[in-house]
Amino acid sequence: MTTKPLNAAVLPAQPAPEDRAPAAAARVTIRGTAKTARRFTVPRSVRRAAGPVGLVLLWFLTSATGVLPESVLASPVDVIRQAVDLTKDGELPRAIAASGRRAAIGFLIGASVALVLSLTAGLFRLGEDVIDSSMGMFRAIPWVGLIPLFIVWFGIEETPKIALVALGVTYPLYFNIYGGIRSTDAQLVEAARMMGLGRLGLIKYVILPSALPGALVGLRYALSTAWLALVFAEQINADAGLGYLMSNAQQYFRTDVIVLCLVVYALLGLACDFAVRILSRRLLTWRANFEGEA
Repeated sequence: MTTKPLNAAVLPAQPAPEDRAPAAAARVTIRGTAKTARRFTVPRSVRRAAGPVGLVLLWFLTSATGVLPESVLASPVDVIRQAVDLTKDGELPRAIAASGRRAAIGFLIGASVALVLSLTAGLFRLGEDVIDSSMGMFRAIPWVGLIPLFIVWFGIEETPKIALVALGVTYPLYFNIYGGIRSTDAQLVEAARMMGLGRLGLIKYVILPSALPGALVGLRYALSTAWLALVFAEQINADAGLGYLMSNAQQYFRTDVIVLCLVVYALLGLACDFAVRILSRRLLTWRANFEGEA
């Protein structure tokens, strides 16, 4: 009586060496393809710049072909030429300095008011009852529509311009900081109290760090709103600044100067937004964020 070996009966048949070669080659090919595809991925900085560059290129082509007349909108070449001339004369740097000073003072005043009001309303129920409903009511009033009233109150000098910027900054900062404070996890607060943290420790180590992401979002909105408010504010009898250049250019139908001032406003706002992004990455290293799919 003959018996088969145990290993021959149990173990499956192994492929021959020549049969293994195609599978190994396929794995090598797939990995090589993945590395190649990863190597040719377009950088995010290039993708971010594609939209603005495409718009400028479209603007240049429509101006060069005559589809967009100069009486409607100056070409990018004329805008750049005007920027060089005004920079050499020193008029553009002086205008940027004057507008930047107004925006900085208005932002500091508005941010201080928003911080005090949001902390008072967010940390205390009495503060919420007194402040939050009033802020919600005043928010419904268009702050641009308050320009005539500001002129009556403050005259036509620098004060109404700074007040308008401060008002535009106050609302986004207040509501984002207040919302961040009130969105703190109640279970986290209770756990901190059980560990023996007092009121000040609870605010410092639990509530304020939880409100920080919302505060940074509000900061981004507030900075962009500050430059937007400045565009309207500098139309009030300005004798210096970017709004002053725009008003003079409007009288002589100089669309190249008008577009140049708008581009400077946009670049200043973009620089502020970029600074807040860097600040957010440094301050929120402890917080894991979803950054989108590749």
